[in-house]
Amino acid sequence: MGDYSLGAVASGLRDLLAVLEIESVTVIGHSLGGGVAMQLAYQHPELVDRLVLIGSGGLGREVSWLLRLLTLPGAEYLMPLFFHGFVRDRGNELGKALHKRGWGVPHVGEMWRAYESLGQAENRQAFVRTLRSVIDPGGQMVNATDRLYLAAAMPTMIVWGENDGIIPVEHAHAAHDAIPHSRLEILEGCGHFPHVQEPAHLVEVIRDFVKTTEPLPGGMRPFRDTLLEA
Repeated sequence: MGDYSLGAVASGLRDLLAVLEIESVTVIGHSLGGGVAMQLAYQHPELVDRLVLIGSGGLGREVSWLLRLLTLPGAEYLMPLFFHGFVRDRGNELGKALHKRGWGVPHVGEMWRAYESLGQAENRQAFVRTLRSVIDPGGQMVNATDRLYLAAAMPTMIVWGENDGIIPVEHAHAAHDAIPHSRLEILEGCGHFPHVQEPAHLVEVIRDFVKTTEPLPGGMRPFRDTLLEA
């Protein structure tokens, strides 16, 4: 049980930074984490030096049909049939056998780890609550596009897999057009998990982005100026 909203998670990040005595950071968010990153930048712009969005949610209505199906009423009661322990165990055995033979597809492994975690009832409950906080059967219902202009003063980079099957790459181009001075990196042949499929390339573009940009000056001044100019 808990609050899985973007605002709650962003506030948790704020508290973590305070405990660690970190004044400000470059925030990198993937998928749902992209929505959290944007929420943190919106709620607490004084904490965010730069913003990196990787296959981010919250930038349009479209999203995978499977995720939309899982938000339907009663889906949580049917999930145990599809995330059965027997299937999980056999899948783990198959994965280990393939790994021993040197076979494996990184993004499939990432998706399997997510599937495997849903074999536990508590994880399924948390997953459904999180999903329904941002998605309904029609698609994503949390949309930051009307506030993207506020990122004009903040160095922002958008990274997307060309073949993303979860959140369409068109969202990347639309966000890039909406955020003045933003940087866009489309990774060819990559899907929704660039950190798994193209880790070296992803690290390279992030390092270059940090190296070639200046962090947003601290305080609320740049954020307030952008609001007043709108």
